[in-house]
Amino acid sequence: MTIRTILVDDETLAIQGLELRLQPHDDVEIIDRCANGREAIRSIKTNKPDLVFLDIQMPGFDGFSVVQGLMEVEPPLFVFCTAYSDHALRAFEADAVDYLVKPVEESRLADTLDRVRQRLTEKRGAEEVEKYKEALAEVAPETADEIADGGDGHSSSRFEKLINIKDRGKIFRVDVDTIEVVEAAGDYMCIKTGDNTLILRQTMKDLEKRLDPRRFQRVHRSTIVNLDLVRQVKPHTNGECFLVLDSGGQVKVSRSYRDVVARFVH
Repeated sequence: MTIRTILVDDETLAIQGLELRLQPHDDVEIIDRCANGREAIRSIKTNKPDLVFLDIQMPGFDGFSVVQGLMEVEPPLFVFCTAYSDHALRAFEADAVDYLVKPVEESRLADTLDRVRQRLTEKRGAEEVEKYKEALAEVAPETADEIADGGDGHSSSRFEKLINIKDRGKIFRVDVDTIEVVEAAGDYMCIKTGDNTLILRQTMKDLEKRLDPRRFQRVHRSTIVNLDLVRQVKPHTNGECFLVLDSGGQVKVSRSYRDVVARFVH
């Protein structure tokens, strides 16, 4: 898998330094270099790269203006590179893959590229599924309709591996595998990992779309549990039960959801 990449920075030395650090990564192909935001927008629309390393503070259009200028097209993945650390919050709000402070450390760059590869694999997997559905619709429309109406449809590439959560003025990058419980409180979600609780402003319905239903199941009207982290089922009164989690915490399963959980917990 080749990662077609554009570098954007108004400082020539910064671009040269980043190129040097990218050389050991054979799958990264630098297809263009841009010295300002306007050049970057034109190049991205023309070349359709997979990845853009984007400086923030540039004359004219800054890095965030570049992202906004691409709202009407399918955007590439962005990694912000800057000499300043005080823009990290805005960068993650713009759904950046990562935020690197110049001069970029080789180990941090390697970690970032691993995230890029993961995101691209998920994206390309989803695109292949869509192509398959389109081809199927031409030769077997009835089968395509069945898939569209439900089918299995649970390819893991559709669901998120990391979730960015803005809480208390910070951005936390939460590995989905570590989430034990999600509890709803109006339009807010309490995301609980083994050692932390974070608040996400999103509805339960929208968050469910981001999580793999083979692992994350609703066990109460306002509670979702990661079934991979369930270690014990304890019967309770009135047909209810408790799930004991890896952390030792317990979650009550309401009677109406008990059959759903029984299919996954053995």
